[in-house]
Amino acid sequence: MQISFVAPAKVTSGAWVVGALAGSALLPAAVAADKASGGALTRALKSSRFTGKNGQMLELAAPAGVAASRILLVGLGKVGELDEKGLETLGAQIAGRLLTSGDTMGSIEIDAWKGGQVKRAEIAAHLAFGARLKSYRFDLYRTKKEDDDSKFTSLRILTADMAAAKKAYAGLDAVADGIFLARDLVNEPPNILHPAEFARRARTRLSKLGVKVEILGEAAMKKLGFGALLGVGQGSARESQLVVMQWNGSKKSGKPIAFVGKGVCFDSGGLSLKPGSGMMGMKGDMAGAAAVTGTMMALATRKAKVNAVGIIGLVENMPGGDAIRPDDVLKSLSGQTIEVLNTDAEGRLVLADALTYTQRRFAPKFIVDLATLTGAIVQTLGFEHAGVFSNNDQLVQRLQSAGRYTGERVWQLPLDPFYDKMIRSKIADMKNIGGGNSGAITAAQFLKRFIEKDTPWAHLDIAGVAWQDGEQKPTIPSWGTGWGVRMLNRLVIEHYEG
Repeated sequence: MQISFVAPAKVTSGAWVVGALAGSALLPAAVAADKASGGALTRALKSSRFTGKNGQMLELAAPAGVAASRILLVGLGKVGELDEKGLETLGAQIAGRLLTSGDTMGSIEIDAWKGGQVKRAEIAAHLAFGARLKSYRFDLYRTKKEDDDSKFTSLRILTADMAAAKKAYAGLDAVADGIFLARDLVNEPPNILHPAEFARRARTRLSKLGVKVEILGEAAMKKLGFGALLGVGQGSARESQLVVMQWNGSKKSGKPIAFVGKGVCFDSGGLSLKPGSGMMGMKGDMAGAAAVTGTMMALATRKAKVNAVGIIGLVENMPGGDAIRPDDVLKSLSGQTIEVLNTDAEGRLVLADALTYTQRRFAPKFIVDLATLTGAIVQTLGFEHAGVFSNNDQLVQRLQSAGRYTGERVWQLPLDPFYDKMIRSKIADMKNIGGGNSGAITAAQFLKRFIEKDTPWAHLDIAGVAWQDGEQKPTIPSWGTGWGVRMLNRLVIEHYEG
């Protein structure tokens, strides 16, 4: 979808979208549309249930006296009710309606209104951002067009503050690029997106934006001592990879911030094989790595004034002849030993080495890791929140604030020595599972053992939010959501940039 910002003008083709506040109070553009159509909007309001409630819509097709193909009246709710996130949802709802309208283009003319808390340019930018998020599709492998394929290609946002709106949208557009990259990576089938292909795409997409991308293969990792990560991947015919992405957008030297992602491109469970129903969808077990890659794209595209590192461990967990077995002991990059009791608890092994490498090479200000780590987090929080575990209260508060602003919400769960006891091993430094209870917490306790010198660290278990297999939301499609890109970008804006 092509999105542009233009000065208010007569709409001569396509759909004309205008707004009304609660109580059906028409905004100026809606008043103009009503007048041009000979009072058609007023007459339609009298015979409808439209009240101006947020998200309500009233459509007039081919109204007389208007060159537009249709007038779409949209409810904005009460004065002051819409914030930036609400505007994005509204923009997505409008786009969803237009995408199925049969039109090829549309114009949204919803400008500032008295008492509103959001500036005119921000209204335009966030409406556009929501519309772009709604436009996402992944149909690379379809050979025939669907009956509901949209012909809608162009959206104009009419605003008196064109220059300011374009500037505000530029940063949001960059974030959308990162979200779309993350969604594409999660949606790709595993026979296409194996570790080497994921690494290649990261290098191809990010290098041109000024991100320094390094790829470590198995020989390099073996030499360094990546015993835990390589252990996970040794049952696969596909070679494991570690991708290091560096964005140096700040002129100031000093410690970078760091994001680490779990990238299990397919998780069969290994020799602790998942049942057939549990294996479906495991192409998405690399959503943490996808989010980190998308975040690095967003930061680079909008030229963020920050130094950031993104590190992703990419493996396949397969039950080959060389696969690790329950009862094996692995030596991690940190030097600590791990008794593997369940090969399906593999993501924490990948992250263990990635976390150690990140700290020892970059000594970052903080680390946030993202991983579809446990089914237990879904049982605890469902599909609305990611779980956050941390050794630093300030970092948690900042993540929570960024999550509230973007709608990518997190809920803190405990770390405690009691749970640490559950992963004690009789023959090694630790075991990789803690039993049938508190699975998300014991997984986080496991990761905490690889945090050195009190490095501020937060672990995000995103198993419940990385993909949506059911009801679609206005700005979130079915399947890959790109969760984490918006929140991490907001975290950088609020606290680490400039």
